[in-house]
This record gives sequence, C-alpha cells and structure tokens, in this order.
Amino acid sequence: MPSSLPILIIHTGDPDAEGLARFGSYGEQLRRAAGLAPGAARIVPVFQGAALPPAHECAAALVTGSPAMVTDREPWSEQAAAWLREAIAAGLPVFGVCYGHQLMAHALGGEVGDNPRGREAGTQAVALSADAQGDPLLADAPARFPAQMQHTQSVLRPPPGARVLGASALDGCQILRYGPAAVSVQFHPEFDDALTRDDLRRRGERYRRMGLDVDALAASVQPSPYAATLARRFLDLYARVPA
Repeated sequence: MPSSLPILIIHTGDPDAEGLARFGSYGEQLRRAAGLAPGAARIVPVFQGAALPPAHECAAALVTGSPAMVTDREPWSEQAAAWLREAIAAGLPVFGVCYGHQLMAHALGGEVGDNPRGREAGTQAVALSADAQGDPLLADAPARFPAQMQHTQSVLRPPPGARVLGASALDGCQILRYGPAAVSVQFHPEFDDALTRDDLRRRGERYRRMGLDVDALAASVQPSPYAATLARRFLDLYARVPA
C-alpha cells in the first residue's frame, strides 16, 4: 500500500550555472532517477540553510551529490550528518549518492578525504565484492557494470560494521551497506552519458591540469543502464512510495 509520507531528498548542493540550466538541480536529478513524481518528493536544500523535518515524517531519505567537500565540516553538513546518524539508527531507509555517500560514511564513523589515486571522472566500471552476493539491492546485478563518476574525495575508511559491496579501479568504496535499509554509492545513478560528456567538455582543461587523459575518458563514455536503476530499486525495496 502506498505511503502518505513523502520521500525526503536531502539536497546538498548544485552544479554550476550552465550545468544547472542544462540538467536541473541535483535534487531534481535524483528525484527523476528515483522515479518519483514531483508531489511524491520533498526536496530540502540543506546547503542553503533549510531545516530537515523529523525522520518519522518521511517514508525514506535520498541524499544528493554536491560540489562541497565533507571535510570542510560546514555547519549545514554536520547538522545533516547528525540527522542521518539518528535517522538510520531509527530505521529510516536512507540512500546516498556521491557527497551523500561520503556524508553517510562520515556520520556513522568512517573517514572521508581526498582520494590518493586522484579524481575519478567519466564512465568507470564498478566491480561487485564477495559481500555483494545475496545482497537484496544487488540481487540481479552484473558482476561488473558501468557507472558515471565525478568526484575528488572518497570514503577512505568505512564506518565500523559497514560492508563494502563494490569498488572501482580508483576507489575501493563505491558501494557501502551500513544496515538493513541504509546504502550509499560513490557513483551517480542520476547522471547519464550525455551529462558525463558535457562535464568532460566543459571542465576538460581543469581535468587535464589534474593529470587526467580527457580524450580517453571522453572516448570511453557509455550508457550506465544498471547503475541508473539503483535509486528506484532502493525505494522499491525499502520504502512505500507515496501515492
């Protein structure tokens, strides 16, 4: 039976002005990726100082990506981390993406910092770990699948008790499960190959200065059909989506 409670989207930041105009806010991108109608989601821009509702007023929570850095410990970010820690302990289903992935890990006692292997961008392969076998969210996942990446910081050490379900060549913590209904991913289910190509085009010179082979990355961009389903799959499994 559908829930009368909304799905909370914890909106932690946005792309630059051109990206915002072309693809929409990160909150809207994640809403669409989760298959939610506008009226089924409550998008709360915590990075602009908006207050989060009590967890019991939500059917589940999704946490967006952001250009911010978890290690900056901005007050809004630390307040969101405290909210997540309490909400997960109370059993609220929570799914985090990129910054949301790092914020959940930080909230629960993990370590986040600059990835010593450098920035990850473009379409990269995610390989499932042995711990992913039998995981309900990944029950029919291929052993390796492409996903869209765009991050400099990573989870360097998972929280105590968390299970690493997937990794990429540059990041050992691409998928983390923290509990029965709390999962996060470093990659972007809400990004498609068009957005990834656009990012490489617009920020290519910046990436080259970081040592990335932008031409090779651009040539290897491809659709990521399985990764794109994960936010929706999470809600199908753990949340009664609002009518």
